[in-house]
This record gives sequence, C-alpha cells and structure tokens, in this order.
Amino acid sequence: MSVSAIDLFCGVGGLTRGIEDSGITVKAGFDLDESCRYAYEYNNKSAFIQCDIGALDADTINSYFDESDIKVIVGCAPCQPFSSCTPRTHSGKKNDKWGMLNHYSRIVREVKPDIISMENVPQLKSTEPFEQFLKTLEDNEYHYSYSVVSCEEYGIPQRRKRLILLASRYGPIFIKSPNGIQKRTVRDVIGSLPALQDGEISSTDSLHRCQKLSEKNRLRISHSIPGGSWETWPDELKLDCHRTKNGSSFKSVYGRMRWDDSSPTITTEFFNYGSGRFGHPEQNRALSLREGALIQTFPVDYEFEPGNDIKSIATTATHIGNAVPVKLGEIIGTSILEHLSEYGVTHD
Repeated sequence: MSVSAIDLFCGVGGLTRGIEDSGITVKAGFDLDESCRYAYEYNNKSAFIQCDIGALDADTINSYFDESDIKVIVGCAPCQPFSSCTPRTHSGKKNDKWGMLNHYSRIVREVKPDIISMENVPQLKSTEPFEQFLKTLEDNEYHYSYSVVSCEEYGIPQRRKRLILLASRYGPIFIKSPNGIQKRTVRDVIGSLPALQDGEISSTDSLHRCQKLSEKNRLRISHSIPGGSWETWPDELKLDCHRTKNGSSFKSVYGRMRWDDSSPTITTEFFNYGSGRFGHPEQNRALSLREGALIQTFPVDYEFEPGNDIKSIATTATHIGNAVPVKLGEIIGTSILEHLSEYGVTHD
C-alpha cells in the first residue's frame, strides 16, 4: 500500500511540500485561489485543482486515490475568522469562512480517510466549529489528539504557535516530539543574504526584493534598534496615536527583529515595515520576500512566479504569509508515518 494525501486549502503548497519531504505522496491540492497554481505545481509533484471546497464532493476526492492507498487528508481551513488579529466585527458565526471548517467535517464524513491532519491558529480550539469537527471524528470512530505547538521548537525560526490536530482509524496518534530538533535564529536563515536598500531588488536573486519606504519611514527605521519599536524615535517622527494612552501600548509595530532570536509570526504583511516587527535587524528596510520565505522554511529554490519575476510584492507576500511553514508540514508527515509503523500498517 502507498500512503497518499490530498491537501485541502493548499495555497502555494507549504504544507504539501513538507508532507512530500516526509515521504508521503500528495496526489492533489485543492484551493479556490487560481493565483496559487504556478507555485503549487512548479515546486511539487502534485496537481493543483482550482475549486470551491464547499462544492467539493467525495467522488472527486476519491478519484485521486487508488483503491489500495492509505488515504490521508490534510489541510488548513482559512484561519482569519479565528485569529486574534481579526477585529471582533469581522469574526464570529456570520463570517463566511467559518463554514470552510464545516465543509472539512463534511468531507471527512463522506470520504472517511484513514488519517486526517488539520493545522490552524490556536484560537480555533475554543470555537463551536472546532467542537463540531471533533464530534464528527468521534461519531466516525477516529482516534485523535490536538495540541498547540511552538514552531520555534521544531526548527522554524519564528514565534508562531499553531494548533495541530491528528486523527487516525488505526489507533492513538500524536504530533512528533521536538526533542533533538535544533532551534534556528533569524541570523541562521537570512544572515548571509546580500544587503539591500529599501525598494531594491538583488541582482542575483529576484525574490530578494523589498518594499520602498517613504522618506519619513526611512528616518523612523534609522532610529529603531533591534528588538525595539517607535519608542526610540525623536518626538517629531512619532504618530499621533503613539501619544495617546491606548496607542502607547502598541509596541509591536514599526520594530526591528533581533539577529540571534526568532522572528515574529510571518503574516501576509511582513513586507510592510509599519505592520509589525518586520524591520531588518540592521538594514534600514523591511524584510524582503526571500527573507520571509526562508523564515517560513520554504526551500531556496521555491518559485512563486516564473523565474521569481514578481508582479506584486503584496500578492506574493500574501501567498508566503498564508502558507503552513514547510518544516511544520514535514513534521506532520513524519508523525503520520511513524504512527503507521507503530501500528504495523505496512506501506511503501
């Protein structure tokens, strides 16, 4: 038997690439966003199927599996409705994206795969859709476990916490322990890249490009220190909101990273100096697309556009920031394979 996977909400393939790196064949990835197709198919050995997950049925998914396959379904439903970064007015039951997790439950009921994995933001575990998902697993006699893991402990150089759920028909299943995995820092992954000015594109790597700063933001970052924020700026550079009681508490924006520490969570706005602590540790600019991709543990040869000739920094940053870190995907895949071996399930 072969262990074969389908990736729901696959994006540009961070999870797929990690699952493939673990030794599991990914037959196809499904996503609504057609702009992800090139990166997904160019870098992975599986097909990109553009579709609305809400309209996806069991027959379509099963057509990608062979009868003898150990069937694995993995995925990360859109997490914005559950994220702590989402304003309360945009979260809650009325958000259309909540329904995507319910469709994941429906697909589990209809396909009845042998193994299931779901990755999402930690806040999801306190929601009604997640409770319903667990009930689906229980009703269909799956063994399952879930936990909030720190990506730092798994060799991913960012302070990113994720909810990982694993379920199996064979027996209890758990995420692999991080014991023995070496932690990595910002310096480890981007310290050797060529220096850039803001708005510059590297002559040797077209993905190593960064957003141009306004004159005022160029002055602001020149006064920022690693690990610091706007507090070290001269008064004339501070924003009006920084002078208010509430605004003075927002210290995680307009900041620089530290070389010998993990980065903050890479979001879809990591290219924007004012959107978080995304200032380069010593150069007066925000992170480049290449730096964001490396911190997300994408391989250095991963292409997001043909030849990495990027049409829109914002679009590519969204693809990178929305991805499951590749290394985390590999950990999930390894956990699945070790589980199958533990329960004597023979496979290629």
